[in-house]
Amino acid sequence: MKVIKGLHALKRPLKSSVLTIGVFDGVHVGHRKVIGKVVARAKKRGVKSVVVTFDPHPMKFLRPQNSTPSLISLDHRVRLIRSLGVDILVVVNFTGAVAGLSPREFVKNILADKLGAREIYVSDNFYFGRGAAAGIRELKALGRQFGFSVHAVSPARAGGRIISSSLIRTLVTGGELKKAAVLLGRPVSVLGTVVSGARLARELGYPTANLNPHHEVIPPGGVYAVTVRYEGRLYRGVLNIGLRPTFYAPRDCEPAIEVHIFGFRGKVYGKDLEVFFMGKLRDERRFSGKADLVAQIAKDKKSAQALLGRPHKRKIKYS
Repeated sequence: MKVIKGLHALKRPLKSSVLTIGVFDGVHVGHRKVIGKVVARAKKRGVKSVVVTFDPHPMKFLRPQNSTPSLISLDHRVRLIRSLGVDILVVVNFTGAVAGLSPREFVKNILADKLGAREIYVSDNFYFGRGAAAGIRELKALGRQFGFSVHAVSPARAGGRIISSSLIRTLVTGGELKKAAVLLGRPVSVLGTVVSGARLARELGYPTANLNPHHEVIPPGGVYAVTVRYEGRLYRGVLNIGLRPTFYAPRDCEPAIEVHIFGFRGKVYGKDLEVFFMGKLRDERRFSGKADLVAQIAKDKKSAQALLGRPHKRKIKYS
């Protein structure tokens, strides 16, 4: 997949494409439904499949006082969209200039002239243009002028509820990871960069990678059995989210995300890891000393191994 960050980076206009537009925060089942239709239709027509997304989230720009944290980072979004077989991902920098475009200007300048849209698939609650004033009806009317057709895709549902990023965010922060995984179409995961830590876990005999999740929504504190994707390979592990109360008073530190990868010896500082939450083992708690903590970590490792099964039997799929 070719990633174009900023419309200025599109050196030549596309001649013809089938595309979709949206933030696609979480790239959940509903998003996959729309993107899947775009990929299939583009292949049938023999043209490029294009996904247009925005960074930052338009709501952070338009309504900063009401904006909520994104489920996942832009880098995570790119990885997930790439896995769906898309040809080109265009990341539009959502600025005041973009926000100020009229519906006609947005369609003509971006969708028609730059991206060569011939067919557009969007959710049936899609809005665009200055003040998000235009919807499906206006997009279809403009499509007739600029030579593309519009397909409105009904939202995906689960248990009678519309699948949405906000619903999934509520489930993840509430610890309902199995329910969230159903709506995502994959296990809940966090993409983070490995940063240096206090090396306490190494002293205990269980070295960990400390993750900076780049503002992704994370599950509640506790100990989890996880699968870790690093450089295309999958590893098993156990992860802790919390304040490390055995060593610190809560007021003395910030929450940490530490993952111990079973049998891993490589150096990963500065690298990105994607951690899939496969099951919660227990809440974080304070132990009387290092010996008790080490004994519990050994139990946690055994529990995680039992839950995860053998490495070759545990597969993580995006779709």
